[in-house]
Amino acid sequence: MMPNQGGGSLSSWPKSSLDISSQNHCCSSHVNFLVSRASRGGSCTFLRRTAMTQEMEISDEKKDIQKILNKPYRHGWTSLIESETFPKGLDEDVVRAISAKKKEPEWMLDFRLRAFRKWLTMEEPKWSDNLYPAINYQGVSYYSEPKMKEKKQSLDEVDPELLRTFDKLGISLNEQKRLSNVAVDAVFDSVSIATTFRADLAKAGVIFCSMSEAIREYPELVQKYMGSVVPVGDNYFTALNSAVFSDGSFVYVPKGVKSPMELSTYFRINASETGQFERTLIIAEEGAYVSYLEGCTAPAYDSNQLHAAVVELSTAAYAEIKYSTVQNWYAGDVNGKGGIYNFVTKRGLCHGENSKISWTQVETGSAITWKYPSVVLKGDNSIGEFYSVALTNNQQQADTGTKMIHVGKNTRSRIVSKGISAGKSRNCYRGLVQILPSAKGARNYSQCDSMLIGDSAGANTYPYIQVRDPSASVEHEASTSKIGEDQLFYFQQRGIDAEKAVGMIISGFCREVFNELPLEFAAEVNELMSLKLEGSVG
Repeated sequence: MMPNQGGGSLSSWPKSSLDISSQNHCCSSHVNFLVSRASRGGSCTFLRRTAMTQEMEISDEKKDIQKILNKPYRHGWTSLIESETFPKGLDEDVVRAISAKKKEPEWMLDFRLRAFRKWLTMEEPKWSDNLYPAINYQGVSYYSEPKMKEKKQSLDEVDPELLRTFDKLGISLNEQKRLSNVAVDAVFDSVSIATTFRADLAKAGVIFCSMSEAIREYPELVQKYMGSVVPVGDNYFTALNSAVFSDGSFVYVPKGVKSPMELSTYFRINASETGQFERTLIIAEEGAYVSYLEGCTAPAYDSNQLHAAVVELSTAAYAEIKYSTVQNWYAGDVNGKGGIYNFVTKRGLCHGENSKISWTQVETGSAITWKYPSVVLKGDNSIGEFYSVALTNNQQQADTGTKMIHVGKNTRSRIVSKGISAGKSRNCYRGLVQILPSAKGARNYSQCDSMLIGDSAGANTYPYIQVRDPSASVEHEASTSKIGEDQLFYFQQRGIDAEKAVGMIISGFCREVFNELPLEFAAEVNELMSLKLEGSVG
């Protein structure tokens, strides 16, 4: 059972941003708001230019910044693969059809129908800063899969075009060509097409498979844990996902086992006017450890597509889960046409003492992002961490953040959020630190830094702090900075071109988060940031 928060769903947000109601509290709350901008003086005063010349040169730097940011989306191509796609629309018959297609047991169908009926009674949340046209949920297809053999005994039975698709994305599904210590579950539209190294992992006792396979092969584990961290009716999008979810990954690490390799899932949307609704469940028993990575891309369609996912993590005593994400969905064009609507619920439960859950994410895609990876620290001495970089450009909107719910004694949490806003985008950080009366000696540190590029971008920070125990210590720091045209000009006066200068500034700004990513993701993140921040400079 989830702890009673006294405020309803964990997906709701407090009305007040700061609430420290304990009598004689000893809560340390330190808030710094820093607004900095490059100086026009300093060591460059030797540059003698007329005001008109300086203005023209700075104007050129401003244009350079936009060129650097407007690199075309590299993964916007479409694979020509024959697929079976359900007609648009959502009703109880569609839910039953999805369950029948996947040959699910009766208890799973009951789970879906209960979620669908709950969803019909709920309203889409409107409290975020995101502004977008009303979504027509009857204008979406909720299931699409490539036509292939029903049971994949080997990669030889997978459509070669599917394999080429993932090769083109840099995701090799050939175990003989493994270049790093990573097992991969490849999800294409609504189905998993292959999972590598299952046999090798099984020798260590680790279960790594698609959610569809887990429901059939490990029903007792799925029944026990699915919905235990994120209840069916937690929010509008979790109810929708619970009704129509297709595939995702299932991970189970038994007591005392450290996963011998990194586990990874790559999500690819291909079909147009089709939503993706994956479900991921990761369980670490006592003393277990696993590091899980996920990535995603989609074609550059002119119409918006819906992505609503649910991720549940559960750690027993002395267990640890490290969950890393590089989100690179299509963000739409310069004018905001097309792009993915990304509504994701991610939550971890540290129910055992001395357990730990770490979320690390790099968010660069999606037209709309609504996502708050959170941790409920129920076990004494448990630890929750959240490291995030959110980069928005052009017309992108992101409302992201985290929640750290302290329930057990001596629990600790750390939040480091880096937001970068360019073009006409809007980037919002929304974070909740909640310390319940039972959380004696709880500690939290939060750092929220925003960087603005150009004159039209916006950034907001909404810290919510609720302290119900006098022995708790909470620290919150926030800063806002800006890459100015003049700052970029001075870099170039030292022989550093505009592209490299912006890259250096961004890299330094995000370094604390990048250092938390697994080594297997380091090259991908550096390349991704380069694609977002580099381009031809005139």
